[in-house]
Amino acid sequence: MVSMSNMPVIINDRLSIPADELTFTASRSAGPGGQHVNKVNSRITLMFDIEASSSLDDQQKERLREHLATRINKLGLLRVSAQKERSQVLNRRRAVERFADLLRQALEEKAERRPGKIPKRSKRRRLQDKRRRSAIKKDRRGDFDGE
Repeated sequence: MVSMSNMPVIINDRLSIPADELTFTASRSAGPGGQHVNKVNSRITLMFDIEASSSLDDQQKERLREHLATRINKLGLLRVSAQKERSQVLNRRRAVERFADLLRQALEEKAERRPGKIPKRSKRRRLQDKRRRSAIKKDRRGDFDGE
């Protein structure tokens, strides 16, 4: 496991996740680096136990389970990996940023869409276009006497 500073991860102005709720592991990366890649554990995987978190309320936990279902394993752990950089420190920073972005987006309350009223002019124009199209098609048909 990789050590982490004791700085909390700021999600938004009302929520921050304490560093001790995050677990980091390092492993071999498949990223750039040639032979270097075979010697160094530069991939960082951040694990966050949603159920055990004391900083989230029940509603937030449910929302995270709903929105991040594909990223949460059977044990209820949210997993975020970063391996783009050659440095463990940079990958750790990138993993924390992605983690914060994921939580921010999942917890964001989106306003319910209310359909607007269709203007009378638009309705009238649509119906005129339909009539025009219908007339064009009617003219193409022609009258056949069955001969």
